[in-house]
Amino acid sequence: MQNTHIAIIGLGYVGLPLAVEFGKKYPVLGFDINKARLAELNKGHDSTLEVDDQELAEAKYLTYSSSLDDLKACNVFIVTVPTPINEHKQPDLTPLIKASETIGKVLKQGDIVIYESTVYPGATEEDCVPVLERVSGLTFNKDFFCGYSPERINPGDKEHRVTTILKVTSGSTPEVAETVDQLYRSIITAGTHKASSIKVAEAAKVIENTQRDVNIGLINELALIFNKLGIDTEEVLKAAGTKWNFLPFRPGLVGGHCIGVDPYYLTHKAQSVGYHPEIILAGRRLNDGMGAYVASQLVKAMLKKRIHVEGSRVLVLGLTFKENCPDLRNTKVVDIIAELQDYGVSVDCYDPWINATEAQHEYGITPVSEPAVGAYDGIVLAVAHEEFAAMGAEKIHALGKPAHVLYDLKYVLTASSADLRL
Repeated sequence: MQNTHIAIIGLGYVGLPLAVEFGKKYPVLGFDINKARLAELNKGHDSTLEVDDQELAEAKYLTYSSSLDDLKACNVFIVTVPTPINEHKQPDLTPLIKASETIGKVLKQGDIVIYESTVYPGATEEDCVPVLERVSGLTFNKDFFCGYSPERINPGDKEHRVTTILKVTSGSTPEVAETVDQLYRSIITAGTHKASSIKVAEAAKVIENTQRDVNIGLINELALIFNKLGIDTEEVLKAAGTKWNFLPFRPGLVGGHCIGVDPYYLTHKAQSVGYHPEIILAGRRLNDGMGAYVASQLVKAMLKKRIHVEGSRVLVLGLTFKENCPDLRNTKVVDIIAELQDYGVSVDCYDPWINATEAQHEYGITPVSEPAVGAYDGIVLAVAHEEFAAMGAEKIHALGKPAHVLYDLKYVLTASSADLRL
């Protein structure tokens, strides 16, 4: 892989770890339009906590820029920008298209553009390639080439890192597919799997998270049933889990940038070719409704304790979409907060992992710096941060008034320590 000069477009949870690994071996330009992000990285710190300061320092061939001129020296472009959904739950390819336009301005003969962003099958060749051709004036698979290698980053996971997760690769020609595979194989210690086409690789990525979403949706529905039957869901799952092939899913809120978003990319594509997905969308509807369900269960439990709901105070412990990471993207904890506020409840949110400015900017939520002792009519343990587990039931209960309801969504405490569990 001589004379390889890589540009990573987008330095978020996916792009930065990849840039760091490549930057240990190749000249790498980390490109991002967020100048504040570039400034922090140039100071040697990553606020997402995916890469520690020492790892950043080890990437000795990695530089950062927001300048188009600096991109001109690169011949491999790897796109790691977000692929969100809009308010109508339709794919929003805006970041992907803008990244393609940026690359098109500097694209040269023989260059390779690799996409890592999660998309529906066909998006690379049907949506991105025409933009590259239009802006660059070059011809696909003659002047420039493409690849697709879906990201498999798991935010907050220090065991499954970019190099230790097997990587799916693909290319727009057999020769380019081999080049892309070799490139990733040079840094991925877990190995690679070369897919037969870009569409196969795109489809493989989108069903990884769709499968998890449907499975969690099933367990969430079972939890609703067991709650009505007065049966502890965790006890049922533990008992069923003694069978060797029972899948160990747990009920909960399904947020984050992947599981709660990616299925909509697949259903959008399915509908565009005349097929209406049944199971996938049913799972999505059920999972999207869990925040409202949790809020209603808490309110009912408060009423049973003769706690006046309107004007009451509830503490929500945790705002991130998962435990032990600062990632606020598509967190469904906000659904609980919004629903409780509709009941006239005053909600405090406490999360030691988050950036308060980001929470205010993204969701209009100003977290408390410290929860008040003995102040709350209800407490929702929404995220299983290690700090909350360390507090234990006694300290968490101490935050409530003499009569309060504690709802443990994540099985952080024992069944007898909480009034409600999912």
